[in-house]
Amino acid sequence: MEHISVLLAECIEYLNIRPDGIYVDGTLGLGGHSEAILEKLPCGRLIGIDRDEKALAFAGERLKRFGDHVTLVKGNFADIEDILTSLNIEKVNGMLFDLGVSSPQLDDTSRGFSYNKDAPLDMRMDGSAALTAYEVVNTWPEEELRRILWQYGEERYSSRIAAAIVSYRSKRKIQSTGELVEIIRGAMPPPALREKQHPAKRSFQAIRIAVNDELGSLERMLQQAENRLAPGGRLLVISFQSLEDRMVKQAIHARENGCTCPRDFPICVCGFVQTMKSVTKKPVIPSQEEVEANPRARSAHLRIAERI
Repeated sequence: MEHISVLLAECIEYLNIRPDGIYVDGTLGLGGHSEAILEKLPCGRLIGIDRDEKALAFAGERLKRFGDHVTLVKGNFADIEDILTSLNIEKVNGMLFDLGVSSPQLDDTSRGFSYNKDAPLDMRMDGSAALTAYEVVNTWPEEELRRILWQYGEERYSSRIAAAIVSYRSKRKIQSTGELVEIIRGAMPPPALREKQHPAKRSFQAIRIAVNDELGSLERMLQQAENRLAPGGRLLVISFQSLEDRMVKQAIHARENGCTCPRDFPICVCGFVQTMKSVTKKPVIPSQEEVEANPRARSAHLRIAERI
C-alpha cells in the first residue's frame, strides 16, 4: 500500500514556514512531509530524523534534489537537543512529529507490525535495536505484560490476555505474529470478538510502544522541543491514539497554563513563566475526503503550539 502523508496541507499551513527558516521533521518516514516543507524553503534548511534505515534511504533518494538544504540523521527524536547541537544549530523555526507507523512498515511482513499477516515477532522501528516483540511476549513477567497492555493499549482484557500469553509460552515459545493473534483471540470473550475493531489491535499497539519506548521518547522530545524553538517557532505533533494525544495536550497545557496560584490572587507568585501557547483550541483532524482517500488517517489528531 502506498504511504500517504497525513494532514499534509494542514501541517504546511500551521508550520507557518519562513523561506529562510530551519525546520525539523523528527519522524522523516518516506519524506512526504519533508518534501512539502522543502518546497517552501528556497533558502532555508530542513533536518530529517528517523530511526529506520530503510526510511532514511528511501527519503534520501526522494529529497536529493534539494541538495544541501536537507540534512538526514539516523536517530531518535527524543535526542533532538543532542542532534541539533551536533549540527551546530541553536534554534529552529518549526518542528513536526508524526507518531504513526508508516504504511510500508505495516505492509512489510518482515517487520511484524501488522496483526493481519503472519510474520516474525519484531516490531522494531530501528532494526539494530536489541529489544524485539519476541523478547517482550516470551520473557516479560505476566504483571508487566498486563501493565503495558492496559497502559499503552487501553486493553480492557489485559489481565486475561497476559495470563494467556504466559500460559502458552510455558509450553513453547511464541514465534510469530499469527500465533500471538490467536492467543489474544482465544483470551477474549465472545462479545469482544464481535466488535468491529480487530481483537489484537490494542495489544499489538501496546507491544509496539513498549518495544520502541515510544512514550518515553515522546516525553523526552516534548521536554526538549521548547528549548530549541525560536520565538514564534511552532511545534506540530500528529498522534494516532488517545494516550499519545493526551500526553501532547498535557505537555502544551503545562507550558501554557501552568500557574498554580489560587484564582483570587491578583498576580502570579508561583514563578510560572508561560513558554508556549496553543494555536488551535482543539486538535486538527482529517477531513472526510482525506479519510476516504486514506483510511489510516482516520484517528489522526494534530496539535499545534507556538513558542513565546
